[in-house]
Amino acid sequence: MIGSKTFIPGFEEQLVGLKAGDEKTIEVSFPEDYQVPHLAGKAVTFDIVVKEVAAPGEVAIDDEFAKTLGLEGLDKLKEIVRGQIESQFGAMTRQKVKRQLLDALDEHYSFDLPEKLVENEFEGVWRQVLADMERSGKTFEDENTTEEAAKADYRKIAERRVRLGLVLSEVGEKNGIEVTDEEVQRALYDRVRQFPGQEQQVFEFYRSNPQALASLRAPIYEEKVVDYILELAKVTDKTVTKEELMKEDEEEAAA
Repeated sequence: MIGSKTFIPGFEEQLVGLKAGDEKTIEVSFPEDYQVPHLAGKAVTFDIVVKEVAAPGEVAIDDEFAKTLGLEGLDKLKEIVRGQIESQFGAMTRQKVKRQLLDALDEHYSFDLPEKLVENEFEGVWRQVLADMERSGKTFEDENTTEEAAKADYRKIAERRVRLGLVLSEVGEKNGIEVTDEEVQRALYDRVRQFPGQEQQVFEFYRSNPQALASLRAPIYEEKVVDYILELAKVTDKTVTKEELMKEDEEEAAA
């Protein structure tokens, strides 16, 4: 779906204007944080053939439509959609609370950081920045900055990531927080399911690559430490509208 931004950044935009029967070579780069480590940050080409071009039509949302989706009726469809929306808003709320927590930790802790860790983190961030700029065709001048100023800003981001990573690691270690093999296994199966038709190759890649497997364990550990801290923190619930919930994210994306 053009505009859905569900595929690699830059891919959909290069499809605009094509018609059935057209052939094209699309050049893109996988994001630095792509879920398959051996593809992360890599520049690649896709040779494509356009089979068909279509657009959404008018659909009557009723029992018959629900049955075409394999459901018994409209009520079941509404139940599923409601659950998906609640899950989506719940995830957005979680991210806001987590961001507030990390901001508080970043403000509270200040200590000398291992230069090697900072440098490695910065190099990863900077590669992504350069790839994004090349893909969009923009320059530092277009962003009203210079390369030196941008590097300084992104180095601060790298320092923040390293600092928070060390703080969360210390909290987790001192309080006996661990990630079980079963949790990693579930994460692995979830990842494998994201690549239909390539399940076996992806599974073998992670099983034979300790670093890749560690990339699955790390976010689970982080979330468990965040949960532990939130249990000790005073969290105030606030009811907001959908627009208010999304406002900050939209403003940050624009910035």
